[in-house]
Amino acid sequence: MPQQIPTVPAAEVPEDAVLLDVREDGEWVAGHAEGATHIPMGDVPARLDEVPEADPLYVVCRSGGRSARVAAWLNLNGYDAVNVGDGMGGWEAAGRPLVSETGQQPFVR
Repeated sequence: MPQQIPTVPAAEVPEDAVLLDVREDGEWVAGHAEGATHIPMGDVPARLDEVPEADPLYVVCRSGGRSARVAAWLNLNGYDAVNVGDGMGGWEAAGRPLVSETGQQPFVR
């Protein structure tokens, strides 16, 4: 039986939530949630010591697929991880704040 992954929509992520963004570098640079930690999905196992400790830890990607896989893996490794099911696309659609690393208007890529 597949593991159930706790999931919430971006609109329901608490204001003070600790976010782990697992998108690729180009996606992150274009727009992300202020204060989020960025570790691309493929780097998470090697950079586990950089994963923030939080109870729960909200994991986000563009649309929820990659973050679901990372959240499931983190949960198997002792974390209390929650998938942001609609990802940064849902974050942007909900009017949640974004910042960019480019000096340009942030957007979800």
